[in-house]
Amino acid sequence: MSDNQFLSDAVNNSAETAADRDALNNMMARAADEEAPTSVDGPSDSSILNFALNLEYLEAEFYLRASTGEGLPSDMVGGTGVYGDVSGGRQVDFQSRLVRNIAREIASDEKQHVAFLRGALGSAAAARPRISLDASFTAAATAAGLIQPGEVFDAYANDRNFLFAAFLFEDVGVTAFKGAAPFISNKTYLDAAAGLLATEAYHGGIVRATLFSEGLIDESVFDTVARMSAVRNAVSGPADDDQGIGSAAEANLVPTDEFGRTFGRTPQQILNIVYLSADAGTSGGFYPNGLNGDIVGGTGVA
Repeated sequence: MSDNQFLSDAVNNSAETAADRDALNNMMARAADEEAPTSVDGPSDSSILNFALNLEYLEAEFYLRASTGEGLPSDMVGGTGVYGDVSGGRQVDFQSRLVRNIAREIASDEKQHVAFLRGALGSAAAARPRISLDASFTAAATAAGLIQPGEVFDAYANDRNFLFAAFLFEDVGVTAFKGAAPFISNKTYLDAAAGLLATEAYHGGIVRATLFSEGLIDESVFDTVARMSAVRNAVSGPADDDQGIGSAAEANLVPTDEFGRTFGRTPQQILNIVYLSADAGTSGGFYPNGLNGDIVGGTGVA
């Protein structure tokens, strides 16, 4: 039943490793005017970027398989840690030209994110961990009450299921980059993270707006999104901040706080969602064997 819960206490305090230092020195050669101190109060910059890379592997594999039927090429998945295969995922028979084009563009962006992060990290880049794109979606849908225990949720069955699955990922990506920003000390890394955050925010807005349009045709869409948001909110941490897309009477396309700002999540909260378990742990859900790198979960300080 652990796959129907949403996750773990993650460790986000980690000392800089030798590989971290090498990667930072390489980045320094390209940005000699910036200093790259390692924060004693949080993970190193390279550790944060590897955490982001793990998340980008997941998004890239989901969108590439949905839009093209193929995942990342073999030269973009190796690295440090334990390499893993991807289970599930196939090309969606899109009926809407709009949704098909959304899937293709986001897939291209996510593949480029993987390439960029791997290039920035160099030899310190984490390998793609084992990823589930089948049982994980069923577990999430069961937890949200969208299907009954024993039933299967197929994220690739149709346009709408694809959009529901995309909604689950996109807000997570946005809040992960926002939450990481205060811990990034190197301005070159921070600038890169800001660019990735902006792209993920565009993706999130597109998915939310498209689902809202679907809701105007079939109002059950609003309830489905609200259920997914409620589960994500309940398991990601104590804050009551996750938001659906509103209703036919009032849209909520941009999830913000009372000051109109996008909120952030800690690595622990992100892992709570992607591991599909609220209990402390280091694996589960979309990552059956856990992430690669220093920020992987457990009972450490978040």
